[in-house]
Amino acid sequence: MCPNTFINAAMSADGKISTSLRKQVRISGDNDFARVDHLRASADAVMVGVGTVLADDPSLTIKSENLRRSHKEKYGYENPIRIVVDSMARTPIEADIFIKGDAERIIAVCEQAPEQQVEELKKKATIITAGNAQVDLNILMSSLHQKGIHTLMVEGGATLNWSLISLGLVDEVYTYIGAAILGGEKAPTLVDGIGFSSRKQATGLELISIEKIDDGVLLKWRVLKTV
Repeated sequence: MCPNTFINAAMSADGKISTSLRKQVRISGDNDFARVDHLRASADAVMVGVGTVLADDPSLTIKSENLRRSHKEKYGYENPIRIVVDSMARTPIEADIFIKGDAERIIAVCEQAPEQQVEELKKKATIITAGNAQVDLNILMSSLHQKGIHTLMVEGGATLNWSLISLGLVDEVYTYIGAAILGGEKAPTLVDGIGFSSRKQATGLELISIEKIDDGVLLKWRVLKTV
């Protein structure tokens, strides 16, 4: 069993989620930020890859005081559990996810992660070891479900998105498309990784809804599961 998992991301009109420098860039506006805050408030946990932590240092907390209060009433803590997929335990112990907000932090590592770095992270977070040379996401997702995480929000980055989608571990994808073109052949897209080799292999989507927000548009997709 796995959590009900959805990816949420903002991207430019040409599909880039940041610039070629791989630094965070504001693509959406205030109304979309509020929507994302509501999504976090609806989730048991929020997951990112270590690349996102190193590039953007997000806190992944709920910003609205009212939403934090509601989350605490429902879950017992103001913020969702925060999870970093970090095969080699590279998450800095001074990262914002350890400083801001309450709730459990989980770092997912592999068996080959440097022991000293894992021990340091144990001071700040729960460590889940899954897989040998890199995090085995199937094992991780099963472990999260066993911990009582039933709704999981994924906020990138592009490599983690690919890994989850290619393994059939994503249920829905929400993409805000902003009114800008970033360009750059090295700029990350919504989903990177090695990619599928043909359209026949590609993950299929079913459009749920289209909504204009700020100067862009929000597309909600359901991932079509293969039997």
